[in-house]
Amino acid sequence: MQAVKGNKVYKVNETSKKAYLAQGYEIQDDKGNVLEVPADKSVPYADYQRMLEENKKLKAEIAKLKKADKQ
Repeated sequence: MQAVKGNKVYKVNETSKKAYLAQGYEIQDDKGNVLEVPADKSVPYADYQRMLEENKKLKAEIAKLKKADKQ
């Protein structure tokens, strides 16, 4: 397992994982898959807005499909 922040990568174990999370590091497995993210990690506002719009469209599509299913 590894702790990643910016261009820094450290090998970690279960006992040191919490300390790295507290310092803002992301915990990944050896293949690079994210296992845990720090509590203070934020998302860029543009990405947040894009996801809100996509969420709104998907909810409308779900409502449309539910209505068509009832008929």
